[in-house]
Amino acid sequence: MNTAHDPLATRAQAGTEDLAARFAKEFGGNPDGIWQAPGRVNLIGEHTDYNEGFVLPFAIDRTARVAVKVRPDASVRLLSTFGDQGVVTATLGSLRPGSAKGWTKYPLGVMWALRERGIDVPGMDLLLDSNVPLGAGLSSSHAIECAVISALNDLTGAGLEAEEMVLATQRAENDFVGAPTGIMDQSASLRGSEGHAVFLDCRDQNVRLVPFETRPADLVMLVIDTKVSHSHADGGYASRRASCELGAEVMGVKALRDVQVGDLAEAAGLLDEVTFRRVRHVVTENDRVLQTVELLAGEGPAAIGPLLDASHASMRDDFEISCPELDLAVETSRASGAIGARMTGGGFGGAAIALTPVGLEQAVRDAVVKAFADAGYKVPDIFTVSPAAGARRIA
Repeated sequence: MNTAHDPLATRAQAGTEDLAARFAKEFGGNPDGIWQAPGRVNLIGEHTDYNEGFVLPFAIDRTARVAVKVRPDASVRLLSTFGDQGVVTATLGSLRPGSAKGWTKYPLGVMWALRERGIDVPGMDLLLDSNVPLGAGLSSSHAIECAVISALNDLTGAGLEAEEMVLATQRAENDFVGAPTGIMDQSASLRGSEGHAVFLDCRDQNVRLVPFETRPADLVMLVIDTKVSHSHADGGYASRRASCELGAEVMGVKALRDVQVGDLAEAAGLLDEVTFRRVRHVVTENDRVLQTVELLAGEGPAAIGPLLDASHASMRDDFEISCPELDLAVETSRASGAIGARMTGGGFGGAAIALTPVGLEQAVRDAVVKAFADAGYKVPDIFTVSPAAGARRIA
């Protein structure tokens, strides 16, 4: 999601009762239910998902919530608690790729994708509330989609498994929204678990929950929202994906997942310099994910700092998806005591994460705010996140 400002990050999310009351006021009746789905932080494994590789995200304790009531006709009425757009009306039969704008393309895209699967999606009234920061690389759009598909799965009795909902929301993103994203974000939001990261094999959707709790290790996970908004529908993401596909074709493999670190010397002789660097990032990032999973299972989160640092350097230098604000956030966090830091998300803006000793949290926060002020950048939004439960019905 791309927006010039973020009204969500600075306010508390509406309680369930408040959301139901707001729904009744706006739509003249009680909702059939309320569902929520979390945003996510990707601990490590960036741009590996669409290369059929490995990722290690976790669902966070910031969520999108939707209150929904089925209508007797084919009309859809959509309203959010943020912005001043008012009620947006659509009809199910008119849904086409490119037919929706703003935040409404995410719920409407899910409805379209389910109809494309042959599911009888009813008309509905829908009220959205979210406190996942917009455009920060924390997957605010997927949180909306996963809340909506969870609601529709229940309301239609479709009986879709989590893996099927992942693919349906990916189709909504790819074909309706026009963003060539992989399956990581939906998988974290739909399959997350409190106190765990989601180790996902993007080739077969196999998931293993990996213990990831920072507090017992006297650490906190800071998110630094740089306020530089990004959008996956823009060209930078698509061009990186095209480079990866070219690299796999030249290397004679199905996907870059099949290229190992030991193959990089051969790749350097076959690929142009830019494509090689794109390939090198993906190949080494897959390896870093596997190392991180191994360390978390053994030594715990205090041991993964160097891998976070190496991941950021690879995204900055080889994949070239960082920006000055992200680099400053990472460098300042490390200089002020974080044990590891990296940009997270698709890049070109968004947020950085900094794994930080509890006793140095305030020092890191203060140093980053000062560094941004000295550089003339927008004031960053800095907050902590913890691994949280995945999408579910809450009322």
